[in-house]
Amino acid sequence: MAKVKTYDAHAVGRRKSSVARVYFKAGGTGQIVINKRDVKDYLGQATSRYVINQPLNLLKVGDKYDIVVNVQGGGITGQAGAIRLGISRALLKLDPTVRGELKKAGFLTRDARKVERKKYGLAGARKSFQFSKR
Repeated sequence: MAKVKTYDAHAVGRRKSSVARVYFKAGGTGQIVINKRDVKDYLGQATSRYVINQPLNLLKVGDKYDIVVNVQGGGITGQAGAIRLGISRALLKLDPTVRGELKKAGFLTRDARKVERKKYGLAGARKSFQFSKR
C-alpha cells in the first residue's frame, strides 16, 4: 500500500553526526514538533531554539507552516544545526525565490566539520603523551 503524502515539502539536514528529516505542512499555526515532542520540551536551551528559528525569522514565515522533524544522532547543538539546514532546504523547495536571502545568511551551507579521529601513539587526535627524556 502506498503512503499518502501529508506534507508540502521535505528536506534532510546534517551536521556533525546528526541527521534531521524535516517535513513542512502549509496553512499551519507555526507549531514545531521534534521527535513527537514540542520544541520547548525537546530543546531546553534557548540558543538551540533560536538557531532552528533563524531561517523562519529571516523570511518572516514562522506562523505559516507546521513543521515535523525526525532527528537522530549527535548532541543537542549538532541536532539544532541539522534542523536549521533541513528547514532552510525545505523553505527553498517551497519558494525558490528566497535562495539569495538564505544563502547570504549562510543557512544553505552544510557545516562539514566533524570530530577528528584519534591517532595511534597519541593521547587523542593531536594531543601527545608527556615527553620524558629519561
